[in-house]
Amino acid sequence: MEVLQNDRLIRAAKGLPVDRIPVWVMRQAGRILPEYREVRAKAGSFIGLATHPEWAAEVTIQPVDRFDVDAAIIFSDILVVPEAMGLPYVMEEQKGPLFPQVIRSQADVDALKTAVPEEDLAYVIDAIKIVKRDLSGKIPLIGFAGAPFTIFCYMVEGKGSKTFSQAKKMLYAEPALAHALLQKITDSTIAYLKAQVAVGANLIQVFDSWAGILSPSQYSTFSTPYLKQICDALTDVPVTLFAKGAFFAREEMAQLNCATIGLDWNMDIQESRRLVGSNKTLQGNLDPCALYGDYKTVETETKKMIDQFGTQRYIANLGHGVYPDIHPDKVKCFVDTVHNYSV
Repeated sequence: MEVLQNDRLIRAAKGLPVDRIPVWVMRQAGRILPEYREVRAKAGSFIGLATHPEWAAEVTIQPVDRFDVDAAIIFSDILVVPEAMGLPYVMEEQKGPLFPQVIRSQADVDALKTAVPEEDLAYVIDAIKIVKRDLSGKIPLIGFAGAPFTIFCYMVEGKGSKTFSQAKKMLYAEPALAHALLQKITDSTIAYLKAQVAVGANLIQVFDSWAGILSPSQYSTFSTPYLKQICDALTDVPVTLFAKGAFFAREEMAQLNCATIGLDWNMDIQESRRLVGSNKTLQGNLDPCALYGDYKTVETETKKMIDQFGTQRYIANLGHGVYPDIHPDKVKCFVDTVHNYSV
């Protein structure tokens, strides 16, 4: 078992006492930092950066040095999984990911492979090894993947969407095909996350970014069973589930073998604690836009959040990823406020 100098995040996830609230920030290794933009320019593209282990490791550690957060999260992208399965994507500037080919039939699903992480995603595995070496046990490293339903959305729709109507169409018109694709994604995701843990990821977060487009019954059918498989398979490290917009699924997610449930800023904190119960840790959930306020506003809003969550079984974070035009000093203010207020 690795001995960490700062293990607050792991202790909080496991429900053990902490001396102060651990805090990290979704998308902390990214676009808000000028030092990130320098490495990104050197890489030539987002994918070029994500697939270059030394550069990916460098930008993973940058926010640790800048913000004094209680965890690093490996710099990567959720869409490396479909690419490893044989469905490549491109990242269009100002537009986001685009899949030149999409899944429309059983033949398309059959043509996909189950990813072999050590081969197909070796660049992520190598980046984790470098980060672990450079962190030298200072803080934990979070590994991650997209939830099967969210990955499904991109593989069927082919790009980001407000409605993901093509993806949802398959749920209604061809549910058996949808389940076949979801299972194949799940198998690859479990292998990928296990490989991350094998080389040193101390915690895992699963991002269900498009959970909120589903109805409660659809979520129970097309997301929860696959999240359950992931949680049941990852027994060595704490798992966090973050399902953006799935306010209706909090009680259901609490029944899964995860340690932590992430909340977005629309989810009431005290109601969430009632629904989830006392045996799970909660993570979140400051509105990222609060960081556009002045420093006093950031402090005030952060303290209000902590007053509702309490100091135990809690990991402080935003309710979604930090936006690229937020000043890094506001993120530092958020992190410092959590640390200073919770002592």
